[in-house]
Amino acid sequence: QTGMRTELGRIAGMMRAAEPQPSPLQRRLDELGRGLALIALAFVAVIFLAGLLRGESFRLMFLTAVSTAVAAVPEGLPAVVTIALALGGRRMLKRGALIRRLAAVETLGSVTVICSDKTGTITENRMTVVALEVAGRRVDFGESPATDHPAMQLTLAGGALCNDALLEARSDKPGSLHIVGDPTEGALVLAAARVGLDKRELERSYPRVAELPFDSQRKRMTTVHRLTSPQATFLPPLGKLASGEPERAEKYVAFTKGAVDSLLTVSTKVWIDEQAEPLDGNWRQRILAAHDRLAGDGMRVLGVACRPLEWPLERSDAEALERDLIFAGMVGMIDPARPQAKAAAQTCKRAGIRPVMITGDHPLTARHIAGQLEAFADGRMLTGQEISRLTAGELQAVVDEVSVYARVSPEHKLNIVQALQNMGHIVAMTGDGVNDAPALQKADVGVAMGAGGTDVSREAADIILLDDNFATIVAAVEEGRVIYDNIRKFIRYLLTSNTFEILVILIGPFLGMPLPLLPLQILWMNLVTDGLPALALGVEPAERNVMDRPPRPPAERILDRSMVRTIAWVGLLATAVALAAGYRYWHGGSDLWRTIIFTTLILSQVSLAMGMRSERDSLFRVGLLSNKALLGALALTVALQAAVVYIPFWQRVFATRALPAKDLLLVLALSAVPLCGVELDKWLTRRREA
Repeated sequence: QTGMRTELGRIAGMMRAAEPQPSPLQRRLDELGRGLALIALAFVAVIFLAGLLRGESFRLMFLTAVSTAVAAVPEGLPAVVTIALALGGRRMLKRGALIRRLAAVETLGSVTVICSDKTGTITENRMTVVALEVAGRRVDFGESPATDHPAMQLTLAGGALCNDALLEARSDKPGSLHIVGDPTEGALVLAAARVGLDKRELERSYPRVAELPFDSQRKRMTTVHRLTSPQATFLPPLGKLASGEPERAEKYVAFTKGAVDSLLTVSTKVWIDEQAEPLDGNWRQRILAAHDRLAGDGMRVLGVACRPLEWPLERSDAEALERDLIFAGMVGMIDPARPQAKAAAQTCKRAGIRPVMITGDHPLTARHIAGQLEAFADGRMLTGQEISRLTAGELQAVVDEVSVYARVSPEHKLNIVQALQNMGHIVAMTGDGVNDAPALQKADVGVAMGAGGTDVSREAADIILLDDNFATIVAAVEEGRVIYDNIRKFIRYLLTSNTFEILVILIGPFLGMPLPLLPLQILWMNLVTDGLPALALGVEPAERNVMDRPPRPPAERILDRSMVRTIAWVGLLATAVALAAGYRYWHGGSDLWRTIIFTTLILSQVSLAMGMRSERDSLFRVGLLSNKALLGALALTVALQAAVVYIPFWQRVFATRALPAKDLLLVLALSAVPLCGVELDKWLTRRREA
């Protein structure tokens, strides 16, 4: 086939159909932006019209309205969010997660389900052959494995020849070898080498002439080899295979390796001792029982089969090559769970995130690893065959109950992601193959493998794990939660600050006062308090309970009830304090009144930023010095405001007056009131939660 009818074309079509959705943060910020725009327009209209009705000049009220609009809308929010995400991405990189799409940084913090590959992510991807099952006999592959059993020789030779991995000498460690290629295939080559079957020597005696690559549907791979000298072969079983065929100039043998159940469907004989016998029902049952014992011990099990051939064949496809095979034996390999995986999975459960294991391995192997990790063992298991029989609605109905998926194909991953998303989950999905790309793109957070993944999967993913480690995903989730917490902190800070700025301008004239703040003062306040302090809140360290609480509901707004309460309560408190002081000075005829209000509001935002560093913990528990960037930003804000109040040039620009010491002390005392209000609100919250 050509074009979109090819396998790669089909995958490209699936990727096109699996369009990524906006992240939770993008949806929440869009909603927040629309709401703030409407509220700002309403306030600006009221202030503008009220000023005109009082007889203020059109020019003054127009400038005031524009300045108030600037103050009402936190225009620095996009920049602050972007910088916070970028800094979070840099922290994630230090922990082994490379961020390809910035929005994914925060999305990780909202993830409710992590669907992870088993091999290489939950396990070490360090396969080691530990057992062989041949002719009803199990051979433990210990320090000195037996090498005289014909079926064992045939199984190991077939595993090494039907194989694309190599062993190469390490330049940094003379005398040591390392695997080049797939770890599973490398384990087979290494096992054959341990019994004297060197792959290079095997390939010189039995060169490959054709192959059928591994296919996730067939679950097997086949290679065809020419026997250069069957009579003088150093591998007796292959000599017997060749000598049993009619005489001809050259003789060939096909080796097939793959899933045992897949091999049994195309095998008609079994190798017993030194000859092939019919594969009857009894032998099938014995082979399957032996396979289940190995898989139940947590081993990944591969079968090896062979078949003498006349070559060339009329056809060299799977149907022609993979039939009438002789089943030689099974290889059991252990891929141990990563030491960090169990703790990471438990952290997920504690954080309200459901970890889900997805593997192409046998269900018994998957169940064994899930049992070792405990957190994966509290749900049911579903196989790829069962998924294929379910409709989309039926899969959606059971997907919340499944913790382990076994024998799945990459296409099943897309169905699993879709079902979870339809149930309202935010899904992180891992993958490494070309066929995984549609699922990675469809998931809310696609996670590709950096060490063992394909270029296609990495291009489709949002995040690349440099160490292919499940624990790194959990660490990245923690960073995502920290970032979202910090985004909420500076949004709460900005909106609270903007609230009392607007309320002062709105309420002051109703008390009979002139405009409490001039347009340039409003803009200055917005500049010095909405910039660096808000950005410094974006690098606040993690709170102590960041992974001890469930993820925020996907439908939750940024402006939730607790934030609205804080904004309203503290905003009204700061407004009352600033206006009360300003009104007293204005009513007493002092020309300091506007400077008092102006400075009180700015210093109130300084104290407010300190109180906003945690949603629940007091400032003293968080620690005054734990965010030095914020201290520096606030110190700079205070210094700039001092310059505006006390330097004559800036006094003329901003229409301020120098504050005497006693008035300055009053301003400092009043500006601490918002901090006290925030701390009181947090104390009441802790009391309610207790």
